Amino acid sequence: MAEKSKLLAVIRVRGRVKVRQSIAETLDRLNLKRVNNLVLVNSGNSSYMGMVKKCKDFVTFGEVNRETLAKLLAAKGIKADDSSAGSMLDGSKSPKELKIEMPIRMHPPRQGYEGVKDAFTNGGSLGYRSEKINRLIEKML
Repeated sequence: MAEKSKLLAVIRVRGRVKVRQSIAETLDRLNLKRVNNLVLVNSGNSSYMGMVKKCKDFVTFGEVNRETLAKLLAAKGIKADDSSAGSMLDGSKSPKELKIEMPIRMHPPRQGYEGVKDAFTNGGSLGYRSEKINRLIEKML
């Protein structure tokens, strides 16, 4: 049985200096053109997941929960009710269908990133961080 798709928040952590051309192109296709930009991606789409995994050394990503998504949309002045946030989370509607402009520009996190050169599993900020992305998003609001 197929795994249920989840809504991922992808945040660009590193800049554009000394970035390989193929990775820069992938980041542009994800619409992550600047540091601290956030996009919401459905994990059920294999092409998006391939792009996220390719540029994992420049971004951090994880599953966003309902409360954090509601805070994010409210803080950025995006008109969305609780049912639309729920439909985005279960994968039935995309942010584009709800007319949410991507990317969402975020502030740098309060007290900074853990480290922009190391993976999250090694004490840094890069790569997959599962549910802990919600804490980072709240630090950036």
